Amino acid sequence: MSHLVKADELTKFGTSVLLATGVPQADAHLLADSLVTAELWGHSSHGMLRLPWYVERLRSGAMEAVTKSEIVQDNGAIVVVDGHHGIGQTLTMEAVHLGIERARNHGISAVAVRNSNHFGTAAYFTRETAKAGCVAFLATNASPAMAPWGGKQKAIGTNPWSIAAPAGSKGVAVMDIANTAVARGKIYLAAERGQDIPPLWAADENGVPTTDAQKAIHGLILPMAGHKGYVISFMMDVLAGVLTGSNFGSTVAGPYDPTRRSGCGHLLITIDVKSMMSEGEFAERMEALINEIKDIPKADGTDEIFFPGELEDSNTRRLAEAGITIADNTWQSLHKLSTETGVALPTYFNPA
Repeated sequence: MSHLVKADELTKFGTSVLLATGVPQADAHLLADSLVTAELWGHSSHGMLRLPWYVERLRSGAMEAVTKSEIVQDNGAIVVVDGHHGIGQTLTMEAVHLGIERARNHGISAVAVRNSNHFGTAAYFTRETAKAGCVAFLATNASPAMAPWGGKQKAIGTNPWSIAAPAGSKGVAVMDIANTAVARGKIYLAAERGQDIPPLWAADENGVPTTDAQKAIHGLILPMAGHKGYVISFMMDVLAGVLTGSNFGSTVAGPYDPTRRSGCGHLLITIDVKSMMSEGEFAERMEALINEIKDIPKADGTDEIFFPGELEDSNTRRLAEAGITIADNTWQSLHKLSTETGVALPTYFNPA
């Protein structure tokens, strides 16, 4: 059984649960909104199933409920922020605002965040930068998920990254990918729903490919595009972990670990479009690129060609009206949080 819930009901619930866990109002809303936005995009793997993970980390003290960041290096266009194990979403949004401000002054900026936590979807933040008239690149590192090419022991994270750009009348063009065949959250989502996974997603603890989501959780996620996914992930760890002064490699802890400090890092590079050309000219060029792509003859069976980020925008419009489907296992986890915090469960309708 699943439950259909309106987005604002989910956001209200998530915010209230986090408030009850000691998170300030603005940060609680930001974290909850990041999860519900992922649901609206159609990426439930980064949605409400993660709320209990965050709550457990807050309760154990692995993640600080009150985020107190500190600038430890300031070189104008380049800033290094120590997050002191605060909330990843809060720290990354601080980096977005700081990155835009410094890019306005210098044309380009780099904000490094160390000692942070999982921030949800990278596109949630790069989209904000693009809306401000900037092009953004955001990389983060994550806990070990894949083996180095040729190995059979986890040592490298999925280490996602996102690039976003304003696209004039088209909105925002944005990509957000992990360097594994699939984001680890999709493995957890399949396990939550009792579903098998495709054969090329993961391997078990012995390095043997598996379609069993539970075995995959304890095994290895396979890199995307073979060795290419491995080397990209390695270099993202250089940018987000080694360069920022954060944990890297096997020393990073994931959001599903309730007690270990994460120590993950992020690197945000922001380019002010106006430092290179007028916003109007850039918009026209982006629109021309998108129109060319969408006008390509379609392959048999294809209804529409999407530019990066367009499908998520389409899903958002649809699900904002129709409601978000919450799997029963996730709903039971939310019910448990409701009981523990005294926060009423969101109202659902038309149970499927």
